[in-house]
Amino acid sequence: MTPLFQPSRRWWLAAVCAAMLGSAQAQSPAPSVKLIVGYAAGGPVDAAARVFAPVFSRELGQTVIVENRVGAGGAVAGQTVVKSAPTGAELFFAASPTMTISPHVLKAMTFDPLKDLAPLAPILTYANVLVINQNQPFKTLPELVAYAKANPGQLAYGSAGMGASNHLSGELFARRAGISMTHVPYKGNAPAMTDVMGGQIQMMFDIVGGAKSYIDGGKVRPLAVTSKERNPALPQLPSMTELGVRDYDVGGWYGLYGPLGMNADTSQRIAAATARALQDPDLRKRWIDQGYVIWNGKATDLAERMRREHALWAEVTKGMTFE
Repeated sequence: MTPLFQPSRRWWLAAVCAAMLGSAQAQSPAPSVKLIVGYAAGGPVDAAARVFAPVFSRELGQTVIVENRVGAGGAVAGQTVVKSAPTGAELFFAASPTMTISPHVLKAMTFDPLKDLAPLAPILTYANVLVINQNQPFKTLPELVAYAKANPGQLAYGSAGMGASNHLSGELFARRAGISMTHVPYKGNAPAMTDVMGGQIQMMFDIVGGAKSYIDGGKVRPLAVTSKERNPALPQLPSMTELGVRDYDVGGWYGLYGPLGMNADTSQRIAAATARALQDPDLRKRWIDQGYVIWNGKATDLAERMRREHALWAEVTKGMTFE
């Protein structure tokens, strides 16, 4: 018995092709990708993102645009990506303080970094360096610790503000070294460094890339880097651990995150493009010269470091106020 309706082979093939085309279009990458940065243009995070963007664009095969969404210590940018569609069209170029410190010090934090974003790829790591005014009676880290113990609370260290990473680097140092210091918050690293050079305060922790020109110019004296290993931009400078400060390994990092719900193909494509971009010799040289260390790792490495440092700063900030 002949059915009342029997589709032709040509109609069936056309329907299959249309379905396949629709599926391919749904999975195809967006024409451009926004790299969302949570800090102002010209700062170190923004500068690193703008070095990365064109190389990443080449490897990804898509136009990559850096977009600054400033506010709440990077949380505004993170929230933008949390709310974005899971297509890979918006990615968070995240700095570690937003992901590991801000949740403990900012009332304005609107998302949980551990739960609300998907780690995609690590990019680089960096260390702080402890620098002091050139005219201090101490010239080494052990001498500084001895001076601080003999003069409790008399050492003043500057930072970029309450709850900033270099504020908490100093707090952790004081605890690990068993000393008491006075924290002086500034509105950014630059005015704090100015006062270190002028002698209004004795010391501060600053990112290696930001402090290196002052160190090279003889305007401040470096004592130690905060990472467990020495920094390639300051290879002669020992680490805190080398100089006897136990359990002190403090640094920062940048990593790529996306919204939850991204499919595996998109996530893997972004991770693979990032890994290829990090092998670019010009990009590597520019970052290494600034004191950065290329982080060749996986999304799981990024997630694990974020969890570990999130727990560390939760411990350090417990009981502290950040008014």
